[in-house]
Amino acid sequence: MHKRVLKLTYTISAVVLALTVTPPRVAAESIHHVHVTSSNATEAVRWYARYLPCEPLVDRTDGVDCGGTEVIFDARPSRGTSQRTGIDHLSFSFTNVTEKMAELESVGVGGAGVRLQRFEGGDTVRNTATFNKQAFIFDPWGTRIELVEDTQQLGFHHVHLSATDPKETLAWYAERFGGEAGEYDDMLEGVKFDDLWLLADLHTEGVPASTAGRSIDHIAFQADEIDEQLNQLRSDGVEILEELVVPEGARTAARRAFVGGPNNVRLAVVELGFAGVDVVTFVAAADAEGESYSVVRTPWGDPDFQGVWTGDAAHGIPLERPEDAVAKEELTPEEALARRERGTLGSIWGYESEWRDTTLGYTRAGVSQQVAMVVDPPSGKLPALTNSANRRMAEAPRGRRIPAGPEDNSPWVRCITRGPIPMPQVYNNGLQIVQGPGFVSVQREMVHETRLIPTDGRPHSDSRLTSYLGDAVGQWEGDTLVVEITNFNGKAPFPSERFSGLLGSGYGASKELTLTERYTRTGPETLLYQFTFDDPSTWERPWTGRYTFVRDDTQYELVEYACHEGNYGMFNILSGARSRDRESTETGR
Repeated sequence: MHKRVLKLTYTISAVVLALTVTPPRVAAESIHHVHVTSSNATEAVRWYARYLPCEPLVDRTDGVDCGGTEVIFDARPSRGTSQRTGIDHLSFSFTNVTEKMAELESVGVGGAGVRLQRFEGGDTVRNTATFNKQAFIFDPWGTRIELVEDTQQLGFHHVHLSATDPKETLAWYAERFGGEAGEYDDMLEGVKFDDLWLLADLHTEGVPASTAGRSIDHIAFQADEIDEQLNQLRSDGVEILEELVVPEGARTAARRAFVGGPNNVRLAVVELGFAGVDVVTFVAAADAEGESYSVVRTPWGDPDFQGVWTGDAAHGIPLERPEDAVAKEELTPEEALARRERGTLGSIWGYESEWRDTTLGYTRAGVSQQVAMVVDPPSGKLPALTNSANRRMAEAPRGRRIPAGPEDNSPWVRCITRGPIPMPQVYNNGLQIVQGPGFVSVQREMVHETRLIPTDGRPHSDSRLTSYLGDAVGQWEGDTLVVEITNFNGKAPFPSERFSGLLGSGYGASKELTLTERYTRTGPETLLYQFTFDDPSTWERPWTGRYTFVRDDTQYELVEYACHEGNYGMFNILSGARSRDRESTETGR
């Protein structure tokens, strides 16, 4: 009996069923794997091992073993969720679904957590005649996952098809790929391969969407006499989508073909010994150093930095060097891709991947292998805080509190600023530079904050005129634009774990901050950005960080940053706060 292998490819792809085939037809005792798409296999393995009854495979890094069924993750960009495709969802069985859903709900809706589907009335669990209890969740890459109670078959339970004619569809699989046709729990028709069911529901809205490129891309069956069995499928009128070949990057010499199943389901037929393909990693050219670059110049002779740049490649780089990377010069491509995915998943809570500019595969900027942003001190750690800074931290309010008015919310929530430097986020990392004789304009996409930098030698403005972004003056040092910024108001948030959890204006850099930015073109597509914080009221010595922007004039543009405009965010925040006030008054708490 063949070992079941469920292969998941995390990107927006379709699901392919892989089948074990024996003459005279492709008679399969078990499904070889289910292929689900995720943008990063490392993080998909981590997610499934954490939340589902699955363990990482010991002989490869792109899959998990879910109680005897392998789930393999293919790192490609995905085109969307599995819902409304020919393979709607995967199902796992637990002894107590209500208890499991309570556990998952406590995780929250963070992108690295679990998204829950609620039924009418808001419940996450409902009773059914077939499965006793039923619930649905989504993984971060769009795969719909059903949780059911079946104490006779715990773990990976079934693959659920969506079909215009469920009875005819199940008969098609039984006739061409074997399996045992029957009724699950004497109630629901299905086809059983070993102890894994194929079940089908009626698709009521036209024809299901193709699984190709969606979060469940395909199911695969193994064929012992693959040439003969493919010919049999061909003679039965089954469409051959991809001819039998050894795939590019295959780990073994075993061949694979793709065929078309009912309801736009892509199916794989694989030869004995097939073990998937290696993922090609892509990292940012921005990290490359070495060759000198002859800078293009403006008509008036200054280095030309004009255009649209993006910090997407640097998203995920921590400000300070992590404890587990003390001796590393740079991350491996695999480590860099996994780090970027963690940053993306944890940034936009329950949003779909389409909202995340840094979703792997969506941007041409690649992924940076830089270990940390801080390059001085050489330890990669921020200097020690001064006594003054420690007092400010001790006196600052912490945690969540009910705001009395707009001013009690952070500058982020109030759409004022994201801070003195453009720290790469999960989206809105665009930077547009426009130049003229004696001036450089640098606009960030996030909040559309703009520095208008004079380079004609003028001094700073009156020090009594302060602002969130300060007062900038610039000069050219060779081919580098050096910008000195003073006159800060001390209220802008600062991106450091040391200040996380603090509220109000008494945290981060002080009014004494002098921020020095350095912009240097290191290649036709790369712009090195370096920043030095010198604030004697906050740190015992100056410190410096850096990362690289990548030019992207072809597909990136700075779009409108509306923030609270039109979505009534501040109104709802404050009306919710007043509701909490009334509740506290009524309950006395």
